[in-house]
Amino acid sequence: MACCTHKDVVFEANANGWVPSGPRTVLSQHQEHLARLPAAGLGHGHKPSGGYVLASDRDDEKDGLCQAITPGVLKRRVTYRVAGWISVAAAEEEGNNHQIGHPVRVSIRLGDEACVVVWAEPGRWAEIKGAFRLRESPRGAAVAHVHGAPAGVDVKVMDLRIIAADRKARFSYLKDKTDKVRKRDVVVKLGGAAGASVRVVQLDNGFPLGSCINGEVIQNPAFVDFFTNHLDWAVFENELKWYWTEAQRGQLNYGDADRLLDFCDRAGKPVRGHCIFWAVDGDVQQWVKDIGGDRDQLMAAVQDRIRGLLGRYAGRFPHYDVNNEMLHGRFFRDRLGDDVAALMFREAAQLDPGAALFVNDYNVECANDPNATPEKYIDLVRQLQRGGAQVGGIGLQGHVSNPVGEVICDALDKLAATDLPVWITELDVGEPDVALRADDLEVVLREAYAHPAVQGVVFWGFMQGHMWRQDAALVNADGTVNDAGQRFIELRREWTSNARGRLDSDGQFMFRGFHGTYMAQVTTPTGTKVLKAFTVEKGDAALVLDMDT
Repeated sequence: MACCTHKDVVFEANANGWVPSGPRTVLSQHQEHLARLPAAGLGHGHKPSGGYVLASDRDDEKDGLCQAITPGVLKRRVTYRVAGWISVAAAEEEGNNHQIGHPVRVSIRLGDEACVVVWAEPGRWAEIKGAFRLRESPRGAAVAHVHGAPAGVDVKVMDLRIIAADRKARFSYLKDKTDKVRKRDVVVKLGGAAGASVRVVQLDNGFPLGSCINGEVIQNPAFVDFFTNHLDWAVFENELKWYWTEAQRGQLNYGDADRLLDFCDRAGKPVRGHCIFWAVDGDVQQWVKDIGGDRDQLMAAVQDRIRGLLGRYAGRFPHYDVNNEMLHGRFFRDRLGDDVAALMFREAAQLDPGAALFVNDYNVECANDPNATPEKYIDLVRQLQRGGAQVGGIGLQGHVSNPVGEVICDALDKLAATDLPVWITELDVGEPDVALRADDLEVVLREAYAHPAVQGVVFWGFMQGHMWRQDAALVNADGTVNDAGQRFIELRREWTSNARGRLDSDGQFMFRGFHGTYMAQVTTPTGTKVLKAFTVEKGDAALVLDMDT
């Protein structure tokens, strides 16, 4: 795994350098018991020292501990990761609140304050994994400030460090990983044709890349051109959501979804079904909220929604996001009980058994949202499965800023333990500076493509003026492709295998190619051409393509 070097560490907290923040906060130094030490740190392999500073007698959430950062070490336009470990303890550690976790904030105070949030629990060390970037050159001294837990909760800090991300080193490591995950040896074989020329052209990559679309953008020629030439899948931005298809009770509108589906059918693009339900209160239409107090009425409406949508479109959507953003909302579970989430999956599976049914949520890959840790996501999946839900995939929305490869990979590694396919379902990389946006986009795409659990990536739009996040565009409003879009096209080109050569004395030609569909042409010395289409799929053994058959 790519590791950081000492020169990448720009700040390393000194146990004696911490000062209390808050009128009564008391700091003390301690040594953790060997058996309680956390595992080595993410990516860089830093082993915890065991020495930590305890901030006690905190009167307010803002109270904690601070340490000055050497002036000049933090630079603009550089992505930094905050590393180390955090734990908490109630004022009386054996009291009733012993097992309650709390969000702890590590703030880098300098101009626009950068803040990393960690979910910490008593008796456990939580690793800090968040990232930040300075937009302007630093003016004045920077300060690391650890705070945020409720008053009366003691906060522990071990080995706080700030590390400059080394993308080149990470990309070099990912190159070999990608080769193992996404490529396979292929042997082209033709008897009695030694010396014949061989040309192999890859037609499509086996790793889907797509985008959300809506009724407006499919009327834009520049959008349609980029979409049809560079993307493989689609998802409807709003047109399949319940608040769109039934804004008023009993008044169904599937016409907009039908038109988008027809467009995708003509373009040969499969479509993800997003979404059957949305768990967040603010995204539930008013008439559903109005009947929320009547359990029977709400359950009947839920059943009608599932049967109406999947009865109409069975077999048309390979994926469905069943109950969107359950880590951040509980609208249906709070009113119908926790089992309703699994019921939604069970009913959907019965009506459309061929569709993969996904959970879908945001911030899981960012390590900066206490509500959306990989561990909590896995717990949600397990709860659904215990309720009989046929969970078919895990969706990471991917609304990211300042991405760090090791942090993304750590989340993917943990989610891979479910043995479920992972898709990045709504990718947009927010960054006003388009050159940095290109770099950030490359970080996310390379991590996704190199990870065996990830089976596809879908953008949440790509054209300026037609996106939820306007600082994430790949294509400008006038249709020109910007630096981020060019980087995307370059990566697609890099992940395409074309080969030329000649059959050896045994009538064989070997190459290593990315998974996907191909066309091979062998031209014999007499001018005879033999053509054959084939597909390279995942496999350890070489694929033998016999041109004689």
